[in-house]
Amino acid sequence: MSGGPADGAPSYRVWALPGIPEVQQGDDLAKLIAATEPGLVDGDVLLVTSKIVSKAEGRIVEAADREAAIDAETVRVVARRGTLRIVENRQGLVMAAAGVDASNTPAGRVLLLPEDPDASARAVRDGLRDALGVEVGVVVTDTFGRPWRNGLTDVAIGAAGVKVLDDLRGGTDGYGNPLSATVVATADELAAAGDLVKGKASGLPVAVVRGLPHVVADADASGDDGARAMVRVAADDMFRLGTSEAVREALNLRRTVREFTGEPVDPGAVRRAVAAAVTAPAPHHTTPWRFVLLESQGARTRLLDAMRDAWIADLRRDGRSEESVAKRVRRGDVLRNAPYLAVPCLVTDGAHTYGDERRDTAEREMFVVAAGAGVQNFLVALAGERLGSAWVSSTMFCRSVVREVLDLPDTWDPLGAVAVGHPKGAAPPRAARDAETFLTVR
Repeated sequence: MSGGPADGAPSYRVWALPGIPEVQQGDDLAKLIAATEPGLVDGDVLLVTSKIVSKAEGRIVEAADREAAIDAETVRVVARRGTLRIVENRQGLVMAAAGVDASNTPAGRVLLLPEDPDASARAVRDGLRDALGVEVGVVVTDTFGRPWRNGLTDVAIGAAGVKVLDDLRGGTDGYGNPLSATVVATADELAAAGDLVKGKASGLPVAVVRGLPHVVADADASGDDGARAMVRVAADDMFRLGTSEAVREALNLRRTVREFTGEPVDPGAVRRAVAAAVTAPAPHHTTPWRFVLLESQGARTRLLDAMRDAWIADLRRDGRSEESVAKRVRRGDVLRNAPYLAVPCLVTDGAHTYGDERRDTAEREMFVVAAGAGVQNFLVALAGERLGSAWVSSTMFCRSVVREVLDLPDTWDPLGAVAVGHPKGAAPPRAARDAETFLTVR
């Protein structure tokens, strides 16, 4: 009984290539591979462990402190837990420790990833063409951990002459259903297959895959963009940050935005921000926050017109000139130009009454602080939804008008209004603040 594939069934072979010597700086990898008489044919794919590429390219550095080497290779910390760091490195790869490896190197040295893995793959491919006259694909591989999955596997970090992604979108499956999201990571699948025969400690750094010529790109084919094409860009990365880093990122993104595009705001995003707002701490197990969402243009216009009239009347009573009145009213344009408004309100249900002015004032202040914490949560959550916001205090100066227009209970105190929308243009850099200047330690 045969254990092989049936005649005509799709299949491929993968084997490790013996005879590769210990690689030294300056070695020509293509010549080392060709010297093993590998018997390569057109359409084969070579899977080359990044460690020997790095050694040949002199990417071994003195590093008494591995952490310092990781710092030097890190562009952005994605997540941190204890001493473990998941980072984006200078090649754009997101991985543990920036790919800095202290194994298989002399003591006191560390191995960095190739400077440009795609260029490294092209050099090997071109060298094999010159030495052996064959058209092969080359994949430079490295070992990755993966979100949501235990265990390690090899993936492609560099490639040449390989169709790294197989875009099946626009086609149909076996039942005729349209494929709308299927893009196969072919180069990663090849890398993982090679790892099964290379192993992690067997001294076999190169493997060959034969039988899949359709994954090898023509020498002059357009679209051979290398493994860099597999790196997800930030705008498409839904899991760009770890938990604590995501919080810090959202805090940093929380900026006062005064100009918005005409793009409508998703009401669901605002409701998710409200859900974050009401997790703020509050006294006596109370819930002192309410959010009035003005989702219709009519509701926003009625409120802002009534507020404008109240401001103008107040300013004129104060003896302000018409020029001064107009200038102050224009400050409300950020609210009028926003596609969405939210009015946070304070309620003091559950507040204690002491009959002592000092203690009653302190009691109310506790509720005000809790309400402010809720609004801050709201603003940060909006930033996490990639929405801009501006918290404007205006409703606090005409609370009775706001309550009347919005038909709110007398016990609801408006705490300004929050303009919400998609930012028009990038925010300017935030002015640096040294946290130490805000500290007093006893």
